[in-house]
Amino acid sequence: MIALKVYRMLPAGMRRQLIHLLPEHRRLRLVRNLTRPTGGDKVHRLGSRVTVDDGGVRTEAEVVAAATPLEMWHRNLTAVTGVLAAAGIDHHCLRNDDYLRSSVAVLDNRRAEVLRLVRSAPALAGAHVRVVEVRPGRNQPDLGPTEVIQVWFPVTDVRAGVVLGAQFACEIEFWTRVDDVVRAPRHNAVVDEAPARAEPVRVAAALLSHFVPEADDHTYRTRRDLTVRAPDRVGFPIDAVFTWVDGSDPEWLHRKMGALASPEARHAVAANSSRYHNRDELRYTMRSLHNFAPWVRRIFLVTDGQLPSWLDPTHPMVTVVTHAELFADLGARSSFNSHAIEARLHRIPSLAEHFLYFNDDVFLGRPLLPTHFFHANGIAKFFLSPAQFGLGEATPGDAPVKAAGKNNRRHIQRQFGVTITQKMKHTPFALRRSIMYQIEQVLQADVTETASHPFRHYRDLSIPSSLYQYWAYLTAQAVPGDIEYEYADLGHPSTPARLAELLTHRHRDVFCLNDTDSDPATFGEQERMLADFLPRYFPFPAPFELPDDVVAERRKLGASALWRQSLGVDRHSRQIDAPTTPTIQAVRRADDQSAPALRVGPRLDAPTLPSMRIAAGRTQDEREGRAQPDLPPA
Repeated sequence: MIALKVYRMLPAGMRRQLIHLLPEHRRLRLVRNLTRPTGGDKVHRLGSRVTVDDGGVRTEAEVVAAATPLEMWHRNLTAVTGVLAAAGIDHHCLRNDDYLRSSVAVLDNRRAEVLRLVRSAPALAGAHVRVVEVRPGRNQPDLGPTEVIQVWFPVTDVRAGVVLGAQFACEIEFWTRVDDVVRAPRHNAVVDEAPARAEPVRVAAALLSHFVPEADDHTYRTRRDLTVRAPDRVGFPIDAVFTWVDGSDPEWLHRKMGALASPEARHAVAANSSRYHNRDELRYTMRSLHNFAPWVRRIFLVTDGQLPSWLDPTHPMVTVVTHAELFADLGARSSFNSHAIEARLHRIPSLAEHFLYFNDDVFLGRPLLPTHFFHANGIAKFFLSPAQFGLGEATPGDAPVKAAGKNNRRHIQRQFGVTITQKMKHTPFALRRSIMYQIEQVLQADVTETASHPFRHYRDLSIPSSLYQYWAYLTAQAVPGDIEYEYADLGHPSTPARLAELLTHRHRDVFCLNDTDSDPATFGEQERMLADFLPRYFPFPAPFELPDDVVAERRKLGASALWRQSLGVDRHSRQIDAPTTPTIQAVRRADDQSAPALRVGPRLDAPTLPSMRIAAGRTQDEREGRAQPDLPPA
């Protein structure tokens, strides 16, 4: 305990120097023990209330099994508007400049009544209420500071490590009426003043926050003149693609050993075991997507005929795509080369034109908007790294990632007459299918050669992680962007301290926990480190995860066996039962016939097929955010 206190008192630079004084084989374990969370090990009962830190304020929060930022946004706004409607208080919703908070406007002459109401209404029992001062916008010079009422239901996980609280509050602001005009007390996205009389309508929640997905079927009361669609609203569908492998699967190892028997020369790290080691990262990166990017339409998981033990393959939001399907035209069934797999992503059936590509070691760190990755006009963003891949032509002695960068440069020079030297940050890559098809068409021989290499090869291209970004930029289809980002090498002894900082501050948009060439002897310690960190950072399960007791049973089977079981076939591809998982062809047919049923945003309750069909059955006006006449309270 004394050593821990002393270590935490040291400046960050001295901590790093201290690390190098430790015996090399003990560095990771000792630093992890010094930096692991000291609190939060107590498990609280669901439904109980515990004291937590909510934005720097100590408060009580309800312990819940699952929650997302979007669910809390809806819960807080729905509760406030429901109480106002029941009391007969006229109100309208509008877009808050803070996309994680909602706003409700009420006339100023009802201020005292509203404050009493939100503090006493039974429907808001357990909610936190506070009054905060806000300042008017720059276009409102004659207005002084005013007050808004914030209302929210704080919740936390069983270890009280994550708090969803004031950050997602519903704010009640008070508009003033002068003759036939009402004036807003602060800036909003549409208007500072408006006619006092306006037609009440109900509008799709997506028009109130860019964080809310287009397919979300909640509606809220507003004024018709506030139902405008912002030009910076991303209205096109965005999918996510993950690539994953379980390198401990016996059947997969057998396939890999068979491929290694070929005489092809390869770099020493092209087939190292750390590149394929599974530490359950995928489970948590997909959780991060579900929690922090609810606007993603569908998830595609690319595997070598494998299935994670925790994944429900029947969930409509997730589609598993096998290597055999992606490489069918090349006569291959498996690939152990990430460059090759990435070169085929655009061939996934039913994939949206705009999509995010994730490696399973990349995580979203906090709630993000689609505009972190795409402009509303469809142009993608990319994030340059200061790291470089060196000059000269690629050689067999180059590390595969550097060789691919050099090959990318050769093509960029030939096509556009410029020289590239920088890598990209290891973040989700914002991609467009049409541009990947264009690259494949122009560089057909090289793209096909990359796809044909079973392991990383010095003649590979790295298309979605480097070549694509420069190609799209130089054809005016992508631009550089900024993102708060952290990269940590799992084998580096400083990583436990960096993870502790991430857990404490949650200050990054994206972080990568990468392992490129670790000694297998350190795998156990790395797994324990991630087992400490990931469940604490992402404690709430996603709806496509199976219950823990089911997962425990499924872990007894290999990932390949689980995939076959989901299809109802044995290891020799003989049918043994009715399929429980739709094949990609079946998904494609379903998508062609009823695509809207798959464009469903999370709700307060876990999504189910019936609720999805109801969401898909909304009118075209509702799906596109057009206002509907207001309905009387039920």
